[in-house]
This record gives sequence, structure tokens and C-alpha cells, in this order.
Amino acid sequence: MADARGLTMGFPRMRNERGERRAFLPELMATLVELGVDVSVEASSGAPMGIGDDAYASISPRVRMVDEAAAYDQDVTVVLRAPEGRYELLRRGTILLSMLHFATRPERVELLHGLGIEAVALDMVTGDDGRRLVQNLRDVARNGINAAFDALERRYPLWSHDREPVSVTIMGAGGVGKHAIEWAAKGGSEARLARLLAEHLPGIEVVVVEQALGGNETWLRRRLAATDILVDATARQDPSRALVPNAWLGVLPEHAVICDLAVDPYLLDGIPPVVRGIEGIPQGSLDQWEFGPDDPAWDGLPPGVPTTNRRTVVSCYSWPGVDPAACMEVYGGQVTPLLKTLVWHGAACAIAPGVSFHGRAMWRGSLRHFRGEAPLAC
Repeated sequence: MADARGLTMGFPRMRNERGERRAFLPELMATLVELGVDVSVEASSGAPMGIGDDAYASISPRVRMVDEAAAYDQDVTVVLRAPEGRYELLRRGTILLSMLHFATRPERVELLHGLGIEAVALDMVTGDDGRRLVQNLRDVARNGINAAFDALERRYPLWSHDREPVSVTIMGAGGVGKHAIEWAAKGGSEARLARLLAEHLPGIEVVVVEQALGGNETWLRRRLAATDILVDATARQDPSRALVPNAWLGVLPEHAVICDLAVDPYLLDGIPPVVRGIEGIPQGSLDQWEFGPDDPAWDGLPPGVPTTNRRTVVSCYSWPGVDPAACMEVYGGQVTPLLKTLVWHGAACAIAPGVSFHGRAMWRGSLRHFRGEAPLAC
């Protein structure tokens, strides 16, 4: 691999789904050029956000617009979402920074290990206090809760003075949950809250459920019967067990909306298997994030997953992507110190516990650390 003085970085376009519009912004490329990095950006990456190739190429001759293969053929490849189906485009020994979710993607772990990629899962990059350094949890909650209230508004007399207060039940009060509480109390948006207040309408009740209480079937069934919006904002310690079995969803009111902020996958062949926190609901994307009870997506779930009890669901694998430019401004600022550390400390040698604050953070998110291996000897 090239040393820091000749380091190259590639930014491929994300192709996870048609609705994916996000790309790292030109401002990040300008910062890297100032550090002496040669940058390769896949052509048309910014087009879905209205950013032309000239906005990147005009920064410096060191920024090249390239095809997909060339974007992956760099010393460091940065792509926000895991590039499924494209790992073989990476060169052995190079670095991949992406949201790789090692804990729930065992096949991905083994593939990257077999390819010899120095992978860093951005979702596992944490500071010395254990907090994630690359995350946009506030927008996860804001966009998801707003979508839930949008869906509820179409099914429930939200703007009537005769209704009871809207009751929101949030499972989880961690990184996502605390923001979910904030946005649920606002009805999903500042504008909706302003209207509720201006028209003196009944307010919003927010009840937070931690995981142990959620396992109390008698209590939770009673709570669900009074719930208008049910939110999963949990980070489960045991992803093989659903927190809310499908059978319990039958007590939700017919108009109720399930808001999926956890967006765990169905990996039923895993050992142990991974299931959804709320059993039997579809997983959404930037192409479609709302599913009515009659949506065909319910019938497309893996065989054996119970779906008898159905309510409207809002779910998106990437809630921040609903507002792409704002999302990438946040992520760009968060990955900048990581990329600077790679430059200053010699690429893969920077990913080690004794290097620096950000070097330690990347080490905690590295594939080597996840597999219990030692850092590279540099």
C-alpha cells in the first residue's frame, strides 16, 4: 500500500436501491486535497442531489472523476453504505470504510476476511467513552417519527378536537430512543407541533419502555391496546429474539402505526438467527418506507415469519437518507478526522489502539479487532 505521501482515496457511488441519492460532498474532497491526497470520485455520484461532476473536478487536478472500478481501486475506499456485491473490486490489503454491521452480518465478515480487506465498520467506530463517532441518530429519529405521524394523519383524526391525546410508545431510550422521545413529543416535526399548539388540539403522550418491561406480556398488551404509534428504537442484546411477537400486535388499534427505527434484518439461516424486534413486519428502504396492512411486502417476508397481525408500518434501512444533502454534511464532518488520521499516521498503520484518539476509535470498528486479531505490525 502507498504511504501517506502518496495515499489515494476512492468514493464510489452507492447503488443499494433506486431511491439512494447520497454522496459525499465536494467540501470533503477539498479537505483531502489540502492534505495531499489524490481523490477518485465515481462520475455522476452527486447528480441525484443536483451536484454535477464539475463541482468535484474543479476543486483540483488531484480530484478525478472515474468509473466504478477505478473508484474502488484505491488505497482507501469510503462508501457510506456497505457495497454488497462489489467487495471483489477492492484490492487486497486496502482499507474500506463503510457501515458494515459486523455483528449481524457474519457472511460479510468472512468474505472481507477472505479478500484480505482492512475493513473498518463506521457503525462500530467509537470514542473512549463508547459513543459512536459516525452516526446521524437524530435524523434517524426525526425522519422516522415524522413518517409515522404522516401515516397516522391519513388514518386517524389528528386534527380533531374530539380525539384523545395521541399515544406514542417507544421501546428503547438509548442513542436513537432519546431522539425519538424528542421528536415524538413534537409530532415528528416543528411545523406539526406548531399547528397542534396554535389550534389548541389535544396533545401527545410519550411512554418509554425499556427491554425488561417490554418482556412483561400482560403489561405490554395493555399498553399496546392504548397505543397509536409503536416505535422500535432498541439495540437488542439478543437479536435472535423478538421483543414484540406478531401475536401481540393484534391488540393494537386498527389505525395504529408501527415505526421501525432499529431496522434489523431477517437472517434466519444465521447461527444464531437474527429476527426483527417487532416480529413479522416488512423492512423498508429509500424506495418505499410505508407499508399498509395490504401491501404485497408482507407476503414477501421469509417463510416461517408470522405476519397474521398487520398494521401500517414505516421502516427505512437508512432514515437519514430521506434528506440526503443534510445527511451527508453530517457524515462528511464525522469521517473527516478519521481520514486525516489515516493520512497523518500512514494508512492501515493508523488503525491501532496506541496511535491516537481516532486511531483507537477506528481500531474498535476494525475487522481485525472484531475477529480478535492483532493490529498490523507497522
